[in-house]
Amino acid sequence: METSIVQKYNVPGPRYTSYPTVPYWDNGNFSEQIWKESAIRSFKESNTKEGISLYIHLPFCESMCTFCGCNKRITKRHETEIPYINAILKEWAMYRSLFKTRPLIKELHLGGGTPTFFSPENLKKLINGIFELAIAAPGYEFSFEGHPNNTTREHLQVLYNLGFRRVSFGVQDYDETVQKAINRIQPYSNVANVTLMAREIGYTSISHDLVFGLPFQSIETMVDTIEKTKALEPDRIAFYSYAHTPWMKGNGQRGYDENNLPKDEVKRRLYEIGKMILNKEGYHELGMDHFALKSDSLYQSYQQGSMHRNFMGYSSSKTQLMIGLGVSAISDSWYGFAQNEKNLEDYYMRIEDNELPVYRGHFLTAEDLIIRKHILNLMCNFETSWCNENEFLPDLLEIVLSLEEMKNDELIEFSKDHIKVTEKGKPYVRNICMAFDLRMRRKLPNTQLFSMVI
Repeated sequence: METSIVQKYNVPGPRYTSYPTVPYWDNGNFSEQIWKESAIRSFKESNTKEGISLYIHLPFCESMCTFCGCNKRITKRHETEIPYINAILKEWAMYRSLFKTRPLIKELHLGGGTPTFFSPENLKKLINGIFELAIAAPGYEFSFEGHPNNTTREHLQVLYNLGFRRVSFGVQDYDETVQKAINRIQPYSNVANVTLMAREIGYTSISHDLVFGLPFQSIETMVDTIEKTKALEPDRIAFYSYAHTPWMKGNGQRGYDENNLPKDEVKRRLYEIGKMILNKEGYHELGMDHFALKSDSLYQSYQQGSMHRNFMGYSSSKTQLMIGLGVSAISDSWYGFAQNEKNLEDYYMRIEDNELPVYRGHFLTAEDLIIRKHILNLMCNFETSWCNENEFLPDLLEIVLSLEEMKNDELIEFSKDHIKVTEKGKPYVRNICMAFDLRMRRKLPNTQLFSMVI
């Protein structure tokens, strides 16, 4: 690894769960009515063909993890569960009334927050309520995020009985000093217990989320975390770069000094060491920050070129329409994005007024749609091309010229209508996507909006 390369490309940049990225949305042209029309159009075009995706945001956590940048509500009051479930089911009923016919749900994901904050009984109430108005599509995939400290056998069994076969456990790191710094005290035994329980019950894809770049991490602690992880043999591993964004409202990333964070070359080395160990153990790198065994559906979709990326992260199948339910959730009709109210009280108020609780969004231009495809190709397949007129824009020629330095640094290979990310370039795929980001190229941010790329 060349130190100069790491320093050169370690700049702030998006993670590209969407294009355009949220700070570049044109909210001035957004309205609830136009969003409804966009969602209806997408539903009619795709429901019977492929089904839809459903993301449900469950924001409650009993304590604040100081590494987390997600939208959450810290509380120990579990009486919040039923009112929130009722609000989600009412929001879903509003969408169902728009669609007229029963949606076929291809993907369903419970994210957070901490979904296992909710009791098994209440999660059952939520999922049964969703399917009073919908049908599971052929080949459906249901997944949820579980906290190893509070996920019980009953949680796992109830959700398994409801059709869930994928579970992701947030591990982050096993070192006690790191855990104290991020306020996530979580013994290895807890992770081992829930992983083995999930496997016994019959879950076919168990994922562990790890984070590199956390305060006080070192090569030694990272190796120990990876070794403990591989001993449990999860089917997937998400090995994320810590996104340090202390300027974001509601973010708890002020509980440690920035000097405690591994910098540039050290942080990249943490990833390279982890990747080397995982590769030796049969885990294959897919897209950005993800690894999977050959037996996992994500690996198989990567091999087939059907892996997709959206606001839920990477998935093994693509649907044109994704509906996000709950506070701060984002929906995607392919033609447009819509985000729900980020404040819980505002979300409740909109639901009580029988309004879809969307408060901002963006409708994609013809140019946006082309650029979105190229960024998705790079993120999912590490290559893209514009061989036909539907994939071409005059600006692409300018983009290719701007990539000459990346070519010289051996991060990419390109011809007049094709770009491929090299093995050396994979850690810099966000930088490569930034070259395609025409909205950012035309209006560089004057304040820091994104975390560092490396």
